[in-house]
Amino acid sequence: MVRQREFDKEKALDDAMELFWEKGYAATSISDLTATMGIQRPSLYATFGDKEKLFEAALRKYTNLHASLIRKKLQNTTSVKEAFRNLFEEMIEEEYKNKVSKGCFCINTIVELAPHDEKFEILTREHEMYLSVIFQETLLKGIKSGELESNLDVKALAQTLVVALIGVTVLLKSHPERSFVDKSVTLILSLIK
Repeated sequence: MVRQREFDKEKALDDAMELFWEKGYAATSISDLTATMGIQRPSLYATFGDKEKLFEAALRKYTNLHASLIRKKLQNTTSVKEAFRNLFEEMIEEEYKNKVSKGCFCINTIVELAPHDEKFEILTREHEMYLSVIFQETLLKGIKSGELESNLDVKALAQTLVVALIGVTVLLKSHPERSFVDKSVTLILSLIK
C-alpha cells in the first residue's frame, strides 16, 4: 500500500480556493487542482472528497472570510455612511488596480453554478442573507447614534445594498468607464439617510 504524503490541509484548501476563484468550477480540472495544491490525486480524494466537495469547502471558507472582512470594514469607521462609502470605494479601487478582475468568488458561483445546482444556490443565498444581516446591524448602529433617520426601513435598505454590491461586483469584471460606476454608487449610497 502506498503511503500518502502529509501536507498542510488548510494551505491546500487556500490554494484550491484561489484557483477556483480565478478559473471557476467548470474550467478547473483535477490536474489543475493537484498541481496548484501540491498534492496527488489520492490525497485530494482522501482529504476533500471529489471536486465538488472540494469546491464547496473552498466556497464555505471564502464566504466566512468575506463576511468577516466586510463586518470588520464596516466596524472600523464611526460614521455608518462613511463605512458603506469606504466599503464600496475600496472594492471599486481594488478592481480598477487589477488588469484582470477575479470579482468575488461567491458572486462568481452565483453566476456559474447557482442557476443549475440547488446546493450552490442555497450556499450563495445564505451568504447574501448573512451580508444583509451585517448591513442591517450597521444601519441600526447609525440609527442608534442619531446619524441615520429613525424611520429608515433597515431590512429593505440592507437588502438593496447587498443587491447593489453584487451588481457592482459583476459589472466591475468588464472594467466599465470609472465615472459610470462612481455615479451609480453615489446614487446607491444616497439611500442611506
